[in-house]
This record gives sequence, structure tokens and C-alpha cells, in this order.
Amino acid sequence: MKRPPGRGGPLSTLVGIVLLALMLFPVYWMVNASLQPAGNTLDSGWFPLHPDLGGYATALRDQGRNLVTSLSVALGSALLSLALAAPAAHALARFRLRGTKVLLLGVLTTQAVPTIVVANALYGAYNDLGLLNSRLGLLLADSTAGVPFTIIVLHAFMRTVPEEIIEAAQVDGAGRLRVFRSVVLPLSLNALITAGVFAFLLAWSDFLFALTLTTTDTVQPVTLGLYQYLGAHNDHWNAIMATAVLASVPAAVLLVVAQRHVTGAAPGEAFR
Repeated sequence: MKRPPGRGGPLSTLVGIVLLALMLFPVYWMVNASLQPAGNTLDSGWFPLHPDLGGYATALRDQGRNLVTSLSVALGSALLSLALAAPAAHALARFRLRGTKVLLLGVLTTQAVPTIVVANALYGAYNDLGLLNSRLGLLLADSTAGVPFTIIVLHAFMRTVPEEIIEAAQVDGAGRLRVFRSVVLPLSLNALITAGVFAFLLAWSDFLFALTLTTTDTVQPVTLGLYQYLGAHNDHWNAIMATAVLASVPAAVLLVVAQRHVTGAAPGEAFR
């Protein structure tokens, strides 16, 4: 009997389980250490037999404001990236413009520029504009990475929207703006959610922009707060690990909630 395509045998399943366990072990140890009493994690057991939530209380007290800053910056960056990238991707996909391929190559090239180079360039401009140590400044900086990535993802999907659907809307009297708003965007929902999720993750995990563009502790994302927290509280590993767990929760929840849209965002998938 032939094995169904795409399915491996017991050995493949075993290898997959082992690899998954290896990849998830740091996450398990992080959660385990966060539930231990304060002290050195080297002395902790493999299981939190007597869970202690004191680390989470300390983490929320010390890092709660930084978590809110990260959340507001990441959400703002994702929304701004989508607002700028969706019209640009639609124009590049639908309108026969000269130099479209060159423009897309330029957008793709921006992804290869090291973040520290962009951060150093922004520092002088932000100093003149008064955007240092501000959430708006971090939001705009994170969008420099989110917008190009979002354009690339949305352009690949919008190219597959059937011309017949757009032409039918135009025959019914819809203008270009109406076609974009009422036809292209709803059909591109999966791609929009996927691009928004990854733009959020890019901003949520940012460290270099935060390190370069914030010089005080008034506005700090959790990545920078955790970095400084690590140096100041290396004898309270439960609080450090609790902060890491709390910083991982929004991204994990977002990926789980958006999983169905992410897996359905392949170009042309919605029209098969």
C-alpha cells in the first residue's frame, strides 16, 4: 500500500518530536526558572514543585511600563506599515509603470541595510526634530523596516487578484479608489494580516533602534528594559525570566490567533 504523499513514517515522526523538544526546551526552562524562588537558577529543579509568582510581581512592577511602551510602538508601527504599504503594493501590482522592477529591487535592497546604520543616521535627524526618547520616534524608526517588508508581501499577493474581478467592479462604475478599498483590500485580508503580524513582530523584537534612539529611561521598550534589567538584577533570575515570559506572550498569542490567516496568505491561494 502506497504511503499518502507528504507523510513520513514513525522514524520521521520521532525525529520531528525530538527536534521540536530541543527547540522548545529554552522556552520551558525560561518558564520553569520564572516560577522558582529568587536566587540562582542553577540550583533550581527540573520542575517548579512549589511555584512562586514573586518573579512575575517584580517583573510587572519594574517592567510594566516598558511592556506598554513596546505594545503601543509595535501596534502603531504595524498599522502605519500597512497604511503606507497597501496603496504602494496595489499601485505596483496593477499599474503598468516604468521601472517597477527597479523600484521593487530598491525596496528589497533596503532590507539588506543593517539596522545599526539606519539607527545612526536617524539619531542626528531625531535630535534636530525632538523625537529622541519618544514613542513616536520609535514607531517611525521601526516602520523603516516594516514598510519595505510589507510592500513585498502585499505586492506578491495583489498581483494574483484576478483582473476580471477588478474589471467587473469598474464596469459597475467603481473608480480606482473604490476598487482598492472595496475589492482589493477585502480579497487581500489574509495577506494584510500576515504582513501586519510580521511588521508587529519586527517592531516588538527591536533592540538597536531602542538602544540608539532612547537616552533616558522615560521611554523604553521591553527589549531594552530587559537588557538593563539583566545587568542590574542578576541575582533575581526569577524576575528576569518572568519578564522574558511576559515579553513573549503578546507575540505568541498574536501568532496563534492569526495562524489561519498566515497559512492562507500564499499568493493565489484565495482564488483556487
